[in-house]
Amino acid sequence: MINYNELDAHKKAFIFELDDVLIPEKDYDLQVYYLFANFVEYLETFPPAQDMVDFAKKRYEIHGKDGMFKAIQETFGIALKYEENLNLLFTNARLPLKLLLYKEALELLQEIVVNRKELYILTSGNPVTQLNKITQTEWNGLEKYLKVYFVDEFEIKPSSASLHFLLEENKLAKTDVIYFGKNALDQQFASHAGVAYQALVP
Repeated sequence: MINYNELDAHKKAFIFELDDVLIPEKDYDLQVYYLFANFVEYLETFPPAQDMVDFAKKRYEIHGKDGMFKAIQETFGIALKYEENLNLLFTNARLPLKLLLYKEALELLQEIVVNRKELYILTSGNPVTQLNKITQTEWNGLEKYLKVYFVDEFEIKPSSASLHFLLEENKLAKTDVIYFGKNALDQQFASHAGVAYQALVP
């Protein structure tokens, strides 16, 4: 994880992706599967929620969430109609536990604020889902310094339309900012906008 002192002191603003940069995406996803399993057990009495949760956890570690409902359906024989319930949970779930920032990410954000720099989240994915994650994250008082934008309200990555909009709206030059991401797509996203990129590895 990068230390604040390693960053260019002349930068005015720092822009972050959310998933697997500030918070572990799986912490949200696995709580959604927990809620879904309990929902199905409540309505159908089978399968036991814990069995579905254990299955989802193991499969998630290997395959992520792609194809998860189909795998659950084939394994436990639940009705296809429940796919809609799972999709709805991903957008509006009330989580049992708050999402926590990576420790190193929290420390970096705190340093940015202490040094009176601007702080932005520019995150891709379903904007409703991403906002739900943000509102259920423990920001430790940092939330009042955050300004949030959603990539998919403009064009999906690697199009940099959202990043250009953020810069223009906040009167920032390309040379004023660093974009923090996690993968080659994020790097391409920043490159298309002509801004500095920094991988943030928890």
